[in-house]
Amino acid sequence: MLRRSLRYNPDMIVALGQLNPIVGDIKGNIRLASTAIRRAKEAGADLIVLPELVTLGYPPKDLLLREGVIRRNLEAIERIAQSCTDIAAVVGFVARTQSGGGLPLQNAAAFCADGRVRSTHIKSLLPNYDVFDERRYFQPADSVELCLWESPRDGRIALGITICEDLWNDEQFIDREEYRQDPIEQLAKKGADLLINISASPFWVGKQPARRAIFARQVREHGIPLVFVSQVGGNDDLIFDGGSMAFDREGTLIAQAKAFEEDLVVVDLADPASGLIRPYPDETDSLIQGLVLGTRDYIRKCGFSEVIIGLSGGIDSSVCAAIAARALGPEALHGVAMPSRYSSAHSRQDAEILARNLGTDFRTIDIETMHEACESTLSNSFAGSVTGIAEENLQARIRGQILMALSNKFGWLPLTTGNKSELAVGYCTLYGDMCGGLAVLSDVAKTAVYEIARRINCQAGREIIPSRVLTKPPSAELRPNQTDQDSLPPYEQLDAILAGYVERHESAEKIIAAGFEQSVVEDVLRRVDRNEYKRRQAPPGLKVTSRAFGAGWRMPIAARFESQPEAKQN
Repeated sequence: MLRRSLRYNPDMIVALGQLNPIVGDIKGNIRLASTAIRRAKEAGADLIVLPELVTLGYPPKDLLLREGVIRRNLEAIERIAQSCTDIAAVVGFVARTQSGGGLPLQNAAAFCADGRVRSTHIKSLLPNYDVFDERRYFQPADSVELCLWESPRDGRIALGITICEDLWNDEQFIDREEYRQDPIEQLAKKGADLLINISASPFWVGKQPARRAIFARQVREHGIPLVFVSQVGGNDDLIFDGGSMAFDREGTLIAQAKAFEEDLVVVDLADPASGLIRPYPDETDSLIQGLVLGTRDYIRKCGFSEVIIGLSGGIDSSVCAAIAARALGPEALHGVAMPSRYSSAHSRQDAEILARNLGTDFRTIDIETMHEACESTLSNSFAGSVTGIAEENLQARIRGQILMALSNKFGWLPLTTGNKSELAVGYCTLYGDMCGGLAVLSDVAKTAVYEIARRINCQAGREIIPSRVLTKPPSAELRPNQTDQDSLPPYEQLDAILAGYVERHESAEKIIAAGFEQSVVEDVLRRVDRNEYKRRQAPPGLKVTSRAFGAGWRMPIAARFESQPEAKQN
């Protein structure tokens, strides 16, 4: 019986518990969930919704293959359920598969009330693209069932509980036919009064507006209000932006949690005006906030408290340092200038000015003596050859060696400063500027790095990144008068080509047809294809676009395929 056509929004106070769990920290995650439940109860909520797999954190990856982890996760959901007196909760955890056959685990949501787990609901749609490989671990649901709950305010309520991808199956917005079923439609037909979706939805720039549009359309189509709660925080290369939302039955946004922060938002579904809508930042601000959150959580969740960066006086190291200072505080950042005979006076000055503007530790270690020693040591082996990249890269590798020595001595995590444009085409040095523990900007195009720098200065109301850094031609300064454009096309062109090839999977023909010179496109695509071996050896980087060189990028190294335009047949 479909009661929803006769009803307004359910008379229920719901708390959106947007949490930042640590993967594998089951004890800590129990405390996190239990604290949120207590706070929601104190705020007068009838129901609190917590994120997907909150007992383990997302993504747990091959921790799911460890029996002890699964057992403690099951103990955790029972512990969390014990907190649910005078309040109900929807909590993500890993369940054992009850039906015979298939994989032994399922991505599940527990409905907890009266101090126990009352029902379990299994994820139906398991993503298996980009960074996701849930079909490696989980068995999908055989069917979807409503959760019937005696709400203290509204009597029996039929909850349609779903998990992340279950809500994304919308052909109007998704350009692939990924699944043959629609859990939301099934729950609507069964008579759901309220849709609940628990999620761990990774961030990329521009995703939140798409989320909001998809969810609002689903609500309007079925006429059922929705509560969506996502994880927040950084786990390895993935950033989770939060931005949890509630919609009334007409698809109007009535509550939204903070972006890039833990939050608890309480909304009365019967009184949509009661909800608090936290504004979501624009694309550049969301990029900055995502990088700050991802950097902070990677460093702290890995057990580090301080970082070291090689400061060249260029745009990439300047932005990386500014991000790190925001993430950890300026006192936790150590900047090192390592000039060679080719380093310009203005680069040395700009590095020092940046450190002073940020209020960070700064030191200069001249590499000339080490550089001369390396050249002298290799002189017989290099005799008779043309001076070139090998000699240039000596400087980069000396700098990497110095940063790693300081890291070993003082326990500072080295941050690499290379951007996506450089990493894509191999304009970086293995065991040199690629040497470090986290690649902060590895999914940020060079042109976007400049946008970040300008926004950082604008937000501060003063010059943080020296103005000269924003205007001088970018250069690795590994030979006299070197600029990046000696080897690469202008970054505006390069980034546009890379966006087409890497992020949108466009062919060479399509990119050329968009107005780019064929020889330039062929050269860029050839570089991308041939430098997979470098990217495979790079440190983990923070994913901020729809397609990053990380967990979702799975290209062969020993391969001969090159994405060149096919020759036309006469």
